[in-house]
Amino acid sequence: MTYCVGLLLNEGMVLLSDTRTNAGLDNISTYRKMFTFEEPGERVIVIMTAGSLSVSQTTLAQLREAIEDPEATAETSIMLAPTLLKVAEIVGDRLAKVREEIDHKLSAAQGASASMIVAGQRKGGAMRLFLIYPEGNFIEATEDAPFLQIGEHKYGKPILDRVVKPSTSLSDAQKAVLLSMDSTLRSNLSVGMPLDLAVIEKDACQVTLRRRIEAGDPAFRAMSEAWSTALRDGFARIVI
Repeated sequence: MTYCVGLLLNEGMVLLSDTRTNAGLDNISTYRKMFTFEEPGERVIVIMTAGSLSVSQTTLAQLREAIEDPEATAETSIMLAPTLLKVAEIVGDRLAKVREEIDHKLSAAQGASASMIVAGQRKGGAMRLFLIYPEGNFIEATEDAPFLQIGEHKYGKPILDRVVKPSTSLSDAQKAVLLSMDSTLRSNLSVGMPLDLAVIEKDACQVTLRRRIEAGDPAFRAMSEAWSTALRDGFARIVI
């Protein structure tokens, strides 16, 4: 399994994914779950994946193939699509078709599925953030719900519910997603390091910050320890 989270804020977008994939306790591997497509200054698209590797990797391979096709059009290539809504439609259609093709090859008991988060902006357009379901349909982040999650999301959701608003700064947003991931890492062995962090500043139309956080990263460890201490202190102060 995995955990990916994306925030849509007034100042930009913050995205974070883990890299753990497992097929049992004795078969744990690391695979990148965050993929970037960009023409700096013109268009940026970041896709994060959760679920079946066969489905997500095939979908991404076909999306890249469509981009590189000399006969690519706005209907087939996410880099030519006129809007981010059209990007979400292309990704959703491709994800659904790949899932159906792979399901057809597998028995019902082995059905494969994947979900994706698509974030981005094109020059002159608004920043948009979508969650693509395995069936190809999707929902979009809004001011009332400025973050989306896929994978093992339940452990990291409470802090996001409490602190994330559209007005949250990019700096605080990075802290929020990292603490959200820290809570998930502590509670679920199917999520693991290293982590991939990306920040897209509003109207930059490119990834403005990329960070790979390895196991044992001193800054992440210090933040985790400080958060644990703050929680214990806060718990001790509460009187019932």
